[in-house]
Amino acid sequence: MTRAMPSASPATEPPALHMIGRVVLAVLLAGIAAGLVMGVIQHVRLTPLILEAEAFERAGDPASHSHGTTPEPGAVAESGGHDHDHGEGWMPENGWQRTLATTVTAAMTGAGFAAILAAISLLTGLQITRRNGILWGLCGFLAVTLAPAAGLPPELPGMAAADLLARQVWWVCTIAATAAGIYLIATQTRAFALVLAAVLILAPHVIGAPVAPHGENLVPAELVARFVANSIAANAVFWCIIGLLLGLGLDRTAKDIYAT
Repeated sequence: MTRAMPSASPATEPPALHMIGRVVLAVLLAGIAAGLVMGVIQHVRLTPLILEAEAFERAGDPASHSHGTTPEPGAVAESGGHDHDHGEGWMPENGWQRTLATTVTAAMTGAGFAAILAAISLLTGLQITRRNGILWGLCGFLAVTLAPAAGLPPELPGMAAADLLARQVWWVCTIAATAAGIYLIATQTRAFALVLAAVLILAPHVIGAPVAPHGENLVPAELVARFVANSIAANAVFWCIIGLLLGLGLDRTAKDIYAT
């Protein structure tokens, strides 16, 4: 006599591979879509400021042919590309190559951030849905962009900067501490946990970010302020799109994913 093998109902127990595929697809779509939007914003709002800063950097370089003359407004946009050949290999030229490179990089970065959000959601059991997707994106923006920018704002070429390793360590620690603080605020109601969350969020800024060596920036303060504001605003849009689309992609399978 043969015994019938019990079969799992696809309606209640979807295959693990199917769920993984849905998560990966949601991550890729959210990241790529956010990257495409970020690429457009970068091309329209950020790249012109970077090019202008590069012109000031060349003008302030003693080895530059301009001998320290200040570039005229709009002169950068008309140049065919930069001539920073320092033996660093191939670099995209200004124009379509630079736009394509920044867009592809933004899409890859967006997919990576979306994967991190999905992983955090799965590990903590906190669901990402269409109702709270933007909130997840805003939390990512606060931890990865806004908190580090309070100590290390986005930089333009020609700006004085602190030691690279020190900046990277402070940046990573600030993101980790801020993310941990946000998690405690989202999941805990006890006073001790909320106080600990505040300590974690404030600690990197009390310690302080690495300070750039004293020296005159080659870029005007007004240009720096515009770049910082536009960069932070662009990242806010970037993260909100990641959270929203990731929530929409995971919403249909949320019950199945978090039930396992």
